[in-house]
Parts: sequence; C-alpha cells; structure tokens
Amino acid sequence: MLIDFNAMEARTFTGMNGGHGEISAKMFMNGSGKVIVSRLKPGASIGLHTQATGNDINFVVSGRGRALCDGAEETLTPGVCHYCPKGSQHMIENTGSDDLLIYTVVQEI
Repeated sequence: MLIDFNAMEARTFTGMNGGHGEISAKMFMNGSGKVIVSRLKPGASIGLHTQATGNDINFVVSGRGRALCDGAEETLTPGVCHYCPKGSQHMIENTGSDDLLIYTVVQEI
C-alpha cells in the first residue's frame, strides 16, 4: 500500500495535547494505526499525554528537540527514534531554531 504524503493537505494544530506553539501534520489512519508526518515549529511542543491506544514510534528526520517518556529525558536529533509504548506518558518539544520534522507510526494494539 502506498501512502503519498505529497498529495495530502497538512492540518495545523496549536497547543496539541496542552503543548505550546504550532504543529502541522499530514496523517493517514486506518483500523491498524496511524502514520503521521509532523512539523513542529521552533518552540512548539506536543504536551504530556498518555499513549492510550498503542505504541508510538517517532523517527526524527530533521531539526533538534527533546522528548520525555515516563520521566526520562531524551535528546532528539536526525536519525534517532523516540519510542513510547502503550500506557506510557510522553511529550515532544522542538528545542532548535529550525522546524523539527518527525515521521510517526502509532501501532494500535
């Protein structure tokens, strides 16, 4: 199955999950999960929330940021993957001066 993010229109969110700033996202969803391309503007964050429906896998394409997962801080740079298992709490924040571009897969379980 091909998912063409180039053909999708981005949606813009402000204060996602109680976070700060602006995030744009292109999202594919079906009964098995979600595949999302997110762009967090400098200073933007996805607020602390519980991963209630499945595992959340976030691959950093570009930019710099940090994540918290169950209280443990992680540095986000291109080429790293932040993994948050179902039932855990996490947040993601852009700490750099460029957009933080992340590909996310939410595996519903």
